[in-house]
Amino acid sequence: MTADGALVLELQGVHAAYGAVRVLTDVSLDVRRGEIVCLLGPNAAGKTTTLRAILGLTAPSAGQIHLDGERVDGLPTPRIVAKGITMVPENRRLFARMTVRENLEIGAQLRNDAEGIQRDQSRVLEMFPRLQERLSQRAGTLSGGEQQMLAIGRALMADPKVLLMDEPSMGLAPILVEQVFRTIKEINAQGTTIFLVEQNAKMALSIANRGYILRTGEIVMADTAQALRDSPQMQEAYLGG
Repeated sequence: MTADGALVLELQGVHAAYGAVRVLTDVSLDVRRGEIVCLLGPNAAGKTTTLRAILGLTAPSAGQIHLDGERVDGLPTPRIVAKGITMVPENRRLFARMTVRENLEIGAQLRNDAEGIQRDQSRVLEMFPRLQERLSQRAGTLSGGEQQMLAIGRALMADPKVLLMDEPSMGLAPILVEQVFRTIKEINAQGTTIFLVEQNAKMALSIANRGYILRTGEIVMADTAQALRDSPQMQEAYLGG
């Protein structure tokens, strides 16, 4: 999808802490409609906390978060999801005892447009034919790659304005990692804006429009994906060059 420049998601000077431990310091970033934007950085940099703050799972201690110009920090998570933000969580977090179909239905539970829900389920099953074959199978019996497909499909069932993805390549074999990133590009091409947290910097920058680098809770670099790939600092720190 071509980015049209309209601001969809914006963080302005966000701070967050767990008790006395400060995790995010003055984080400002934005995501524009149609983009894939990645947030990169080492372990414990605050990447997942950034996603949790966007979703209202961790309350910012200062700063503001806007979706389509409307302030959403301070709202309960279900309201934020209903307004158009949903996440594919780290380690997938499926309902293991429920079937594939039931997991997909949970993704749409805050919607009341039956026709749209049916359309999106058809879209998900067309994108992931393996799930079509396993609709009645319990999610916990799927392979790791199939579980990631289901986690992505469940999130898409919410029809999000912005899809948050937390380490989608984690725990997957290299061939599956490539498949997941192809899928992310396809989802974006079909019209979904994506904000991606990922440790595999090389893969993330290969599909993203722009990127931010987070270190010890602060944004230390921000640029186009191409400029970050070409940066000597990035090469040394994250890209193994």
